[in-house]
Amino acid sequence: MKRILYVATVVRMHIMEFHIPYLKALKEMGWETSVAAKNDYEDGKDCSIPYCDNYYDIPFERSPMNVRNFKAYRKLKQIIEGGGYDVVHCHTPVGAALTRLAARKARKKGCQVIYTAHGFHFYKGAPLRNWLIYYPVEWICSWMTDVLISINEEDYRRAKKYLHAKKTVYVPGVGIDLEKISKIRTDRKQKRKEIGIPEEAFLLLSVGELSVRKNHKLVLKALRVLKNENIYYVICGQGVMEKELRRLANKYGLTERVRFLGYRSDVLELYKAADLFVFPSLQEGLPVALMEAMACGIPCIAGDIRGNRDLFGQGKKGYLIPTGQLELWVESIWYHVRYPKKNQRVVKENQERMKLFSVEKTTERVKEIYRNEAGIWEAGKKARNEGKR
Repeated sequence: MKRILYVATVVRMHIMEFHIPYLKALKEMGWETSVAAKNDYEDGKDCSIPYCDNYYDIPFERSPMNVRNFKAYRKLKQIIEGGGYDVVHCHTPVGAALTRLAARKARKKGCQVIYTAHGFHFYKGAPLRNWLIYYPVEWICSWMTDVLISINEEDYRRAKKYLHAKKTVYVPGVGIDLEKISKIRTDRKQKRKEIGIPEEAFLLLSVGELSVRKNHKLVLKALRVLKNENIYYVICGQGVMEKELRRLANKYGLTERVRFLGYRSDVLELYKAADLFVFPSLQEGLPVALMEAMACGIPCIAGDIRGNRDLFGQGKKGYLIPTGQLELWVESIWYHVRYPKKNQRVVKENQERMKLFSVEKTTERVKEIYRNEAGIWEAGKKARNEGKR
């Protein structure tokens, strides 16, 4: 039986959100699956990972400078070296960097190290600080990587040209469950009543953590300019920016028309109860929230950045908007308010395009990567067995 260790910084907000289909596929292939990630549930007892044979709670911290990551590294190194894994598949910048450092000895004995980059922190237009901190780390760790999986075209091209993994491949994201989305039935009137939105209001929706990167401030500023009492804004997500965003909403006179819903398990229903999905992020890899919104058949506008461009494709002027141009966001929101029926062609095109990003397609692509490396994994097992003699 082959053994694989999945590593990410956190369980609830990463493993549970993105990787359950892959763990399921691995179990169906007869693998023994293990997960190493920080238990980020408010009640730690709620941490239960489907299709996972062994779970290790690792005290990762998202900041690469946090000293607690030294403890995480030592614990992870012990797990990897004592686990007899055929594959270690790592995710998220901090978790992946520590994993590749911790797996050096195991890799020499045949363990394959796979890294999925969910959007490099260095990208075209990124702050210089990002390049100075994250690029050197990724460059060094790439020498310790057997397969580097990029989920958007920009990262793929950069990784192929400048990084040094043995193999670099492109997989279109982590995938979305189109079958599940197609089965969602939403009572629009009831769902709006549930979250305190008038039935006749024009509802903007954002889904994403409350952080600087997600740039929710931009939408609040646009609403201040529009001064339309019938436009409401709902944000689903948690994060360190909540107090600041609430303060801004109050300052702009928007308190009665902005709803902070926190983490929601019913976002697919909320997409179908909204009129426009707004996604002003400054940085993305290949955003699942935007994919889900597009697949749900809701008009979407998003920042003109890496990842979002992959999803919209070519010729979507007016839907991909530079994040630094507030006036264009105001114009686009107002256009959708005034002419809601004129967006149906683009909505249908978006829904059709999302078939390229289905979880079935991405899972099969990752399984193909695993299968293509199977011969090396068998050799790795042989090397480990010989080493024990």
